[in-house]
Amino acid sequence: MQRHISEQGLALIRHFEGFQPRPYACPGGYQTIGYGHVLQAGEDYPADLTLRQAEALLREDAARASAAVDHLLPVALSPGQFDALASFVFNLGAGALQRSTLRQRVRRGEHEAAAREFLRWIYAGGKPLKGLLRRRLAEARLYETGSWP
Repeated sequence: MQRHISEQGLALIRHFEGFQPRPYACPGGYQTIGYGHVLQAGEDYPADLTLRQAEALLREDAARASAAVDHLLPVALSPGQFDALASFVFNLGAGALQRSTLRQRVRRGEHEAAAREFLRWIYAGGKPLKGLLRRRLAEARLYETGSWP
């Protein structure tokens, strides 16, 4: 059975990504639009993106992130743990989770240590970013407690 990110997880992503109706370069240097949707080759939005379009892209991207978490971590997870990991993958990609100590700790059931691992992922371009620190703190809290705000 495939697990899915909850509305609470989507709210966390919306909060930290923010809505941008026009393409912009994210801190990682990727062309992005809507709620953190990375533009793919050939993907173009000549007019401002609507909230409805942004929500559809968010849900598609979150479904891919959820599928990656499901594939990489076929272990029992609480809804909060799953949402935190899906947000992490949404932001950093499945490859980051695949090769991370975070994944190893989750697989071993070391949940306190796993929550601390989120805080290692606060860098973009080799520099720590306050926005990434705030996001990772929220993800770690969601992972540990089941809520983030």
